[in-house]
Amino acid sequence: MTRQEFEKLTAKAIRGLPREFRDRLDNVIVTVRAEPERAQVRKFGAGLLGLYEGVPLSERGSSYSGAMPDKITLFKNNIEAQCRDGGEVEANIRHTLMHEIAHHFGMDDDELIKKGLY
Repeated sequence: MTRQEFEKLTAKAIRGLPREFRDRLDNVIVTVRAEPERAQVRKFGAGLLGLYEGVPLSERGSSYSGAMPDKITLFKNNIEAQCRDGGEVEANIRHTLMHEIAHHFGMDDDELIKKGLY
């Protein structure tokens, strides 16, 4: 799959997010990289699918302002390595994106499961 095709699937996953999440992602960027950087691999492991970098909403105080946007990165090669076809890639993008967005909202996987988002 080309990077452009992968990015289109990522954009589709973002558009398909529940409104309650999509409407609150105004200071979050989503990017695609081929693979994690060396430091990221050392810290999180070689199979890293996605990464949230920022301050979760649940940890922001009243003095939080002027910060750079939070960033979610999806790692194309690692996601594709887990999949047999384009349908699985699309599903894995959505799953990984939801997992990383959960970090932004200060949620864990159990909460996503309870909400029926996994």
